[in-house]
This record gives sequence, structure tokens and C-alpha cells, in this order.
Amino acid sequence: MRTSRTLPALAAALLLAVAAPFAQAQAWPSKTVKFIVGFPPGGSTDQVARILAAQLTTALGQQFVVENRTGASGSIGAAAVAQAAPDGTTFGVVFDTHGVNPSVIPNLSFSTTKDLANVMLIGTSPMAIVTHPGQPYKDFKDALAAAKAKPGSVAIGSIGTGSLGHLAVAQIGNLQGVELTHVPYKGGGPLMIDAIGGQVPLAIGTVFLANPHVKAGKVRALAVTSAKPSATMPGVGTVADQGVPGFAALAWWGVIAPAGTPAPIVKKLNEEIARALKLPAVAEKLSAQGMDIVGSSPEDADRFVKGEIERWARVVKDNRIKAGD
Repeated sequence: MRTSRTLPALAAALLLAVAAPFAQAQAWPSKTVKFIVGFPPGGSTDQVARILAAQLTTALGQQFVVENRTGASGSIGAAAVAQAAPDGTTFGVVFDTHGVNPSVIPNLSFSTTKDLANVMLIGTSPMAIVTHPGQPYKDFKDALAAAKAKPGSVAIGSIGTGSLGHLAVAQIGNLQGVELTHVPYKGGGPLMIDAIGGQVPLAIGTVFLANPHVKAGKVRALAVTSAKPSATMPGVGTVADQGVPGFAALAWWGVIAPAGTPAPIVKKLNEEIARALKLPAVAEKLSAQGMDIVGSSPEDADRFVKGEIERWARVVKDNRIKAGD
């Protein structure tokens, strides 16, 4: 008698265990979802987050809002995600600095690989080196020539210390034996304001960030950092073709969650973003600015981010880059 009663109970418990994750994903989101961005409004990461938040709000009938937690090359925003409850109400939209910060910023308050889960690699993009139209540089070769003629005389701004732009500048300097003075900014918005105003001679940022200002004639593109020219910036040569053979570096954007966020919720968000990225209204806004959409699985995103951490750790060590440089 005892066995006959136990078996149905075990079967019911097993059924509940199997059904629970499905029900959890079906119920999500039941309240407002927050996308934390570690950079100021106006930069590329902020724009990507707002494009996705608007579409997800429409698709899922629940508010997705963007909150900017700026500073320390995006690590303050990532820390806020790591410290958030893993209940599916808080996620982060990160930039390529996310893969560099573990090597550049000492004593991070969180572990990028242990305290955060990767949801998706949204896409990649070349970076563009731009200048104010009033500057004398017609292409990147001119800027390199000026830096070689007078070491330290050519300054170039990036979105911050340890950003991919900063590392690219350091690599170019090492490869060419030239001194380019790095000027760190607190995000893409402030960087482009000074580039447009001529306060910084050169700026390096994503094609996504720079292209609207190039099209408006407010800045002139000198080079892109991809291996091949970018279709979004026709007529602009690569860094590799302008005196730095073999050079290439791509920016990227991703979505993260607090570690421990239920796998069904991570999977559901991944699927909803993937669906959004296929919509012309979303894809055109991203690709028109130079992004090559990827839309990876959580597993592929995890492998990618870990690979970036390893790759840039070597560059940071070789160039002795530290926070505050």
C-alpha cells in the first residue's frame, strides 16, 4: 500500500520539476525590466539598449527601461548588474570594455566570469578614427606622419581608459614606433561632443557612434579598424592599408545578467532579442550605423567574452596599461 501511494507522489513531483522552468519562462516578465548601461546617454551602448528596450516593451507588453550607471569604463554598470537580484528584472547592456576591465581595473568588486552570466553577443563593429574638418589630416597616414615628426604632438580621444579604442591606439603606437597621446573620455557622447567642437584633434570610436556625425559633415573619417573597408563608410581606408599592416580590432556589444538568473529566463530573453534583431525596424537602425548583427546563443556569448578577456589581457600587460592612464 505504501509503495502504491509513493509512486504517484514521486511522479507528480517529477512532473512539477519539469514543468516549473517552463512556467517560470512563460510568466516572465511580470514586472518592469531594467537594462543597466555603464555609459552616458548618447553613446553607442546607450543607443543599442534603448532600441532593444523599446522593441521588447512592445513585444512583451511589459516596460523595459534603461538606467545609466556611468564610470570606470562601464565597470560601475556591470557591478550594479552583478549585485542585483537574479530574478529576471535586471540585465546589462555592455560594450567591449567589459572584456578588458578585468585586466585594467585592479580590485574589481565583482568577477566578470563568476558573478555575471552572458545572455547574447548582439553584434560587432569596426571603429573609426575621425577628426574635425578644420584639422590638417586628410587621412590616417597624415596623422601618423605628424606623430612621427613630433612625438606626443598628436592627441587622440577614446571613450575611456582600457576601452578597445585605447588599446588599439596603444597597439598602433607600438607597431609604428610613434607616440600618440591618449585622451580618455567618460563615454561616447562626451567624446563626440569634443571631436565635433575640435577640442580633441583625433577621436576613435565605433562606426555606430561616429557615422551620424561623419554623414552630417561635423567630423571627417580618416580610417576604420576592420580588416576590410566598411560598407557603412565608403571610401574610407583601413588602418592596415594606411601604414599598419595586419592591424584589425572590432568593437562589440552584449547583454549580461546577474549570475544565478534562472536559465529559462535567460533563454527567453535571448530568444526575444534574437526575434527583435530580425525585425527591419530594429536591424536597420543597428546596421545603418555600422553594426554587424550576430545575435548569438548564451553559450556562444560566454565563449566569446572569455576569449576577449584572455586576448586583451595580453595587450594590457604588454602595453602596461592601468586604470587612470
